[in-house]
Amino acid sequence: MDHYNLIDGELHVEDVPLARIAEAVGTPVYVYSAATFQRHARAFRDGLAAIPRKHLAFAVKANPNLAVLRLLANEGFGADVVSGGELARALAAGMAAKDVVFSGVGKTRAELDQALQVGIGQFNLELEEEGVVLSQLAVARGVRAPATIRVNPDVDAGTHEKISTGRAENKFGLPIDEALAIFGRLAPLPGLELRGVALHIGSQLQSLAPLERAFERVGRLVADLRAAGHTITHVDLGGGLGVRYRAGDTPPSPAEFGDMVARVTRDWDVELMFEPGRVISANAGVLLTEVLWVKPGPVNPWVIVDSAMNDLARVALYDAWHDFEAVRPSGEKMTANVAGPVCESSDVFAKGREIDVVKSGDLAILRSAGAYGATMASTYNSRPLVPEVLASGDRFEIVAGRISAEAIMAEEHVPDWLK
Repeated sequence: MDHYNLIDGELHVEDVPLARIAEAVGTPVYVYSAATFQRHARAFRDGLAAIPRKHLAFAVKANPNLAVLRLLANEGFGADVVSGGELARALAAGMAAKDVVFSGVGKTRAELDQALQVGIGQFNLELEEEGVVLSQLAVARGVRAPATIRVNPDVDAGTHEKISTGRAENKFGLPIDEALAIFGRLAPLPGLELRGVALHIGSQLQSLAPLERAFERVGRLVADLRAAGHTITHVDLGGGLGVRYRAGDTPPSPAEFGDMVARVTRDWDVELMFEPGRVISANAGVLLTEVLWVKPGPVNPWVIVDSAMNDLARVALYDAWHDFEAVRPSGEKMTANVAGPVCESSDVFAKGREIDVVKSGDLAILRSAGAYGATMASTYNSRPLVPEVLASGDRFEIVAGRISAEAIMAEEHVPDWLK
């Protein structure tokens, strides 16, 4: 459930007409519902009620807006970060350093040292050399670094090729068959508190079966590590639960996920860590856009909107689906293509789709845009960076301003020798 509903024939975010936001801020603009974020955060936590020891860390990459992170910090979430910039955002939003988990295959030495300096809660190590370097940095600072090794369980998540992370050929994690030996070499190093294992097999999962297979493999690894004399107190199960982007999507609920995790891990005797992102944020946001033109086409008309692939890249990257709806629907339907103004054939949001009838000047939304939306935006074609708005009840506020093409250009410099 989200909080985008028709009231008197007009789409609202909570109690705010979307047209009012368009008038005040302009389009395109990302619009978020605070109540939806809160509801999804609580539903995820409640779904894990049967798990006695757990840690929830929102995947910052899904939506790093400071207001969103503060809202989730208020709901008791920490942060899963993959860069020094995301770490700085999490701390600025009020998330405690001890509640931050640093994941990612390409952490720099400077980022590792930055995380040690602020005292984060856990490093998820991606390769043996990273553990050696982290040990050296921790010793130099006179601290111990709590860490796990991320393993690759070689399980196909059954999701899109570009968001699958748990197969042997993916770049993420250590081969699970080598994990016991690598753990044994890293555990004695000074400055390291190697306390468990981590995994993450992919995003937008529509079935629990691949997760269960991966968790069972990790459970056997935990038993083998303990048999070898290692103390295992934490297992990071990652994230990846899918959401409903279109009719027919039937992702597992947080409650179904929690029941499976409780069953598979009942004998592990560890603190379980989770990194939800999309499942909390995707349906909390929409991209509000204006129809520029309705252009005749040889088969179907082209609805040209003022949002583009630089504002919402998921469709061009993953052939992703986002429902397209008029803000003031008449009840009539048309079959059309929906595209943006960027000079690329991939700047298309829908092809041959039945949509609300729209005309030039109408407002519309692309739904389920609260995850991997504004965070992946660019300035391609010298377009401004899209702004973000957060609504709560009958009020709204700009939480990220539109960064104009002129402001971006002001950061560029022509050398004197070219003048």
